[in-house]
Amino acid sequence: MELDTQQEEMQFLGFSGIYMESFKLIISRWKIFTKTTLSLIIPMSFIYLLHMEVFSLFFGKIMDNVNELDETRSPTKFLKLHDLISFQLAFFCLFNVGYFTLYLIFSLLSTAAVVYTVACIYTARELTFGKVMSVVPRVWKRLMVTSLWIFATMVVYLVVAIFVFISAVLLIQTDLFHFQAVLVVVLVFFLVGLIFMTVISELASVVSVLEEAYGFEAMMKSTNLIKGKLCVAIVIFVKLIVGLAIIQTAFQTLVVDGSGLGMAKRVVYAILCFVSLSGITLFGLVIKTVIYFVCKSYHHENIDKSVLSDHLEVYSGEYVPSMDKDVQLQQCLV
Repeated sequence: MELDTQQEEMQFLGFSGIYMESFKLIISRWKIFTKTTLSLIIPMSFIYLLHMEVFSLFFGKIMDNVNELDETRSPTKFLKLHDLISFQLAFFCLFNVGYFTLYLIFSLLSTAAVVYTVACIYTARELTFGKVMSVVPRVWKRLMVTSLWIFATMVVYLVVAIFVFISAVLLIQTDLFHFQAVLVVVLVFFLVGLIFMTVISELASVVSVLEEAYGFEAMMKSTNLIKGKLCVAIVIFVKLIVGLAIIQTAFQTLVVDGSGLGMAKRVVYAILCFVSLSGITLFGLVIKTVIYFVCKSYHHENIDKSVLSDHLEVYSGEYVPSMDKDVQLQQCLV
């Protein structure tokens, strides 16, 4: 489907339409998406699942040592256990910092690669895996800035939510019925707000690649862009989150905590979870890019095929920037 002939029709895509469009995109360029998955998404999925395994292992050992420390009566053994726990905690913190750093890098690179690929498909640009990988390093810096803004916004949101919760507890702590009612209301509003911010964050990452805006400006653009398609986007992203939660729970139950199942079964379950996680991650990245174009179409924000193509060429070094400031997607200087 070419953007210049089908854009108006995209605004009418619903749940099934967005799913089908995403599936068709993957099938139409399956070689590119397969290579992207093998080089970026599979390592990211491996790091994610490996972290779950190692986290559980080290955390379990630390807790065992802490329990032993509480029960010991020997000063010498106490000091040895104390030093061991301190070392384990330091290693544990470094491991988590390394994990989050690697995961963030692969997440940003995967997002950049998939969003760029989908945009190239819509603009009928010549597309090779080598070109995609050459463009990715130019885009991920913009995504990093947007991610930092998203992280800061989430922190502020959580702080405000905790403040509201504590205030509610202090105000009605003597009335159990009203306390439970307020707790439910606060929790519902918190979850709704969290889901809304998740949708905005996902769309902002696409905006950061396909438009000049990034960071806080990208978040504001995505907030305005999602209006009118919010319910559709929320349902789709909630389904993706539920799918990821199911995979995570299955891996935790059958692999991490599944020592009683035997090594052979655990390996099989690990492979199934690994493949499922990689597949749903690719599908989710394509879906959020499709949602971006659907929202653009819904708001009748025409994206000229040639202008978008020029914007993409800036990343690959093929385009001599135009001085026209009225184009919707201008050159992107990183």
